[in-house]
Amino acid sequence: MFAKHPQIYIISDEIYEYINYVGDHTSIASFGDLKERTIIINGLSKGFAMTGWRLGYLAAPLHIAKAADKIQSQFTSATCSITQKAAVTALTGPLDTANAMVAEFRNRRAFVYNAMKEIKGLAVNEPDGAFYMFPNVKAFFGKSADGMEVNNADDLCMYLLHKANVSLVTGAAFGAPDCLRMSYASSMEKLQEGLKRLKAGLEKLQ
Repeated sequence: MFAKHPQIYIISDEIYEYINYVGDHTSIASFGDLKERTIIINGLSKGFAMTGWRLGYLAAPLHIAKAADKIQSQFTSATCSITQKAAVTALTGPLDTANAMVAEFRNRRAFVYNAMKEIKGLAVNEPDGAFYMFPNVKAFFGKSADGMEVNNADDLCMYLLHKANVSLVTGAAFGAPDCLRMSYASSMEKLQEGLKRLKAGLEKLQ
């Protein structure tokens, strides 16, 4: 499709390139002449667990990169030298630590997925990458408990926050208003406790 429309540029967000459970990452820039029309967005926060360092980057044709540099220079100052040194180490060193992290995420994914399948009313798929579950929660709309009525995913998030002490993100922020987003980038102990609270809170809704 893109080959037929040479005027189109592709912005490819590849931040999760290493957190992939189904195979090796393949960039769209590796296909034919698409490299010269692809703008790759990436960073260190996911694959290298450097979230607090706040460092991202792009790879693009030179004229795009220069234009981005002009805009960026008017919004922020340079990233600190320590962060830059850490990024060089991350990007040029072995991936042993990142691979070990992904293996642990795989274990957590299996645990959370199996636990969520046991909660009546949740419709959940096993994700192929990243570290989020995105269950459909429409079955709980129209129910209530403890004086709180749930009419949508936003209401359900607030109910679970106040009544189950579990913090989730509404799917409306991602274009899926019938869903919730749950991160499993936490310890197994916290995930076990969180899912226990989630199950108890959802079971109260009638």
